[in-house]
Amino acid sequence: MNVQELGQAAWTAYIVVLSILCIYGLHRYILVMIYYRVRDREPRIGKRFDELPHVTVQLPMFNERYVARRIIEQACQIDYPREKLEIQVLDDSTDDTVEIARETVARMRAAGHDVVYLHRTDRTGYKAGALEEATKVAKGEFILVFDADFLPPPNILKDTIHYFTDPQVGMVQARWEHLNRDASLLTQAEAILLDGHFVIEHTARNRSGRYMNFNGTAGIWRKTAIQDAGGWQHDTVTEDLDLSYRAQLKGWKFIYLPNLTAPAELPPEMNAFKAQQHRWTKGIAQTCVKVLPSVLRSDRDWRIKLESWFHLTSGCVYVFVVLLSLLIGPALLSKLVLEDEKYPFWRLLCDLGLFYIGTGSALSFYIASQLEIKRGFWETVRFIPALMAVGVGIALNNATAAIEGFFCKAGEFVRTPKFGDKADRTGNWATRVSGFRFKGAWKAWLELGMALYMTACLGAFFFFDHWFSRISSALPFLGLFIFGYYYVAFQTFYGQWLANRQARADAVKPALPAA
Repeated sequence: MNVQELGQAAWTAYIVVLSILCIYGLHRYILVMIYYRVRDREPRIGKRFDELPHVTVQLPMFNERYVARRIIEQACQIDYPREKLEIQVLDDSTDDTVEIARETVARMRAAGHDVVYLHRTDRTGYKAGALEEATKVAKGEFILVFDADFLPPPNILKDTIHYFTDPQVGMVQARWEHLNRDASLLTQAEAILLDGHFVIEHTARNRSGRYMNFNGTAGIWRKTAIQDAGGWQHDTVTEDLDLSYRAQLKGWKFIYLPNLTAPAELPPEMNAFKAQQHRWTKGIAQTCVKVLPSVLRSDRDWRIKLESWFHLTSGCVYVFVVLLSLLIGPALLSKLVLEDEKYPFWRLLCDLGLFYIGTGSALSFYIASQLEIKRGFWETVRFIPALMAVGVGIALNNATAAIEGFFCKAGEFVRTPKFGDKADRTGNWATRVSGFRFKGAWKAWLELGMALYMTACLGAFFFFDHWFSRISSALPFLGLFIFGYYYVAFQTFYGQWLANRQARADAVKPALPAA
């Protein structure tokens, strides 16, 4: 194969990958259009309970020393008759969280709250196993779940419970809000990423009759819906997504309330963010393998099936982003070294069109979400480059997660580290990072390698085309790719360095004289 044939093959592969990404990009455009068409279709309460039903609040946790006390106390502040409200603390911890949680539960019980402490000596099934065991002994007809880093709003039950007067409603989900959105560039990017999911995706899917998902927290279930769908299962690491699809296939209706918000902590540190993203992406792929065939074989509307396809195969996007990162250098270099007549003007327009469809869809999706929650246009736009860079930089981490999910068993449920009140300002979490070290340091080296490789491609472009005259339109995006991989790699190394330093400092603390 000669140079021209190699160049043509590289360019063709690049266009194929870019075209696939554009299909997913067009899907985002469609979600935005659906959102604006259905956003005013607010769910309505047909009637209200004459007598409020019994509700159980479940608080699953594992080694949450920095937030355990807060979530238990906050759950006790929910505005609901005490005699109708049970709180279960589902603690699988192996550290001093056990003592913190027990002390807080005892104090809350002494204050008159019905709080039950359930501690398991093993983590069979991880979070799903804890929820399944606790649901068997729950007093409530309805189950409200909150992860340990959330702050349950006092009105959460009064604003959701009456939707269940409709016997077909199986779950009601609130929107996540963010306690530490403005802590750093990373948390700003994370907040916008999640807002796109909660503002646009959830609303568009739910109010257009498509399937949405419970997000593992800040949602209330009808216990019989959980049981009818087969209960909590732990053969995926996203037990919430899995149960959601099984319940909706059984005919249960979900309701999403974007104006009811529950604030939570965003991971302020890159390793924590990557662990969270890895679990979510792997779990979506596992759920895809498990339930998508059932959805496609069902008698549901084709729009539900199509949306489920895009939702459950979304992890593939990261694989294609990594492939695009590898191909963009050879593809653009081949364009420079081959004869100009090989690339007519119409084809250049086609190439640029594909590229801008892929990137423009993300812009419209995330800007629309920020405008809908009343954040200013310029306040949003200035963080979009960082958002796109982080999205690219995290692609390698998530691509490996997707591949694991499609081809491997469930594996360990890796919790997202919580930092409590130290997460609210930049850098304060550093004193709580000891022990938050994650496997997969090799990914950071690969991310650094991708950044160096693309930097080398940029240097080669300069060598072949001194003023970048023929590829200038691609340079901003190449710059985002380079910055994204460098940023994620160096933030990963920095987080690991902080963890090691803090671990060494913690190790010598017992030897220090008492103050």
